[in-house]
Amino acid sequence: MMDWGTLSGIMTSIILVLFLGIWIWAWQPERKKSFDEAAQLALDDPETPDQPASSNQQAEKAK
Repeated sequence: MMDWGTLSGIMTSIILVLFLGIWIWAWQPERKKSFDEAAQLALDDPETPDQPASSNQQAEKAK
């Protein structure tokens, strides 16, 4: 029968392998484009939360 120390070591090893797998997946070069696009989503939104879209468009026309 396993004791708590053995079970704890097995769980730590599993979590470490999962972490390394996710880290390797995230840093693959082919993922860079999709992550860069996702990082720009908040900056690309022309509307601000405190102004309705029509006010925002009128302010741009005035410039």
